Amino acid sequence: MKHGKKYNAAVKQFDRQEFYEQADAVAAVKKTATAKFDETVEVHLRTGCDGRHAEQQIRGAVVLPHGTGKTVKVLVFAKGTKLDEAQAAGADFVGGEELIPKIQNEGWFDFDVVVATPDMMGVVGRLGKVLGPKGLMPNPKAGTVTMDVTKAIADIKAGKIEYRLDKSNIIHCPIGKASFTEEQLNDNLTALMDAIMKAKPSSLKGQYIKSMTLATTMGPGVRCNVTKY
Repeated sequence: MKHGKKYNAAVKQFDRQEFYEQADAVAAVKKTATAKFDETVEVHLRTGCDGRHAEQQIRGAVVLPHGTGKTVKVLVFAKGTKLDEAQAAGADFVGGEELIPKIQNEGWFDFDVVVATPDMMGVVGRLGKVLGPKGLMPNPKAGTVTMDVTKAIADIKAGKIEYRLDKSNIIHCPIGKASFTEEQLNDNLTALMDAIMKAKPSSLKGQYIKSMTLATTMGPGVRCNVTKY
């Protein structure tokens, strides 16, 4: 695969064979951000889990101390007084059954996170085929199926992110922007790793975190030392 000049220059900023300690990896990845926009810094974790077994499915959420640096649009499915509560809490879009055709037929996806009250999951379930593949389906484990819509919206707006295994048993998560300080990125990464370590399945045999790589949107991956995990 051919890479551009900026990518090739970024690769020279660090040793690709080295496994860096967390703080050093964060410092190295910041140097690789050369795009004209504020790149997202992401962590990619290869786990020893087997997602085919329900008890080894990792899924949860954590509020990053310094947020993600992204303005998140929240859609809330609710009814009655919860509609007013969601609007008052700062939801970008609020509604019920009338939103189904807009999403299903018109392909409306001008939102980043979907929150639903439990009594609306029958309605939201009809959107499973379109919301599921996009990772937008509300889930109790992620705190997005709840009667406390005020707290859910506040957490999401404050920088709550969801972590989950993909089909390759890898977790991909944003931990901030390249414009963040090293300290902010380190704090966010530590908070995420603490949550993921607590979510370790009890049935897992062998190594939990097999590898960890940090990368910006357009940059190369910086490998991290995972012996402490």
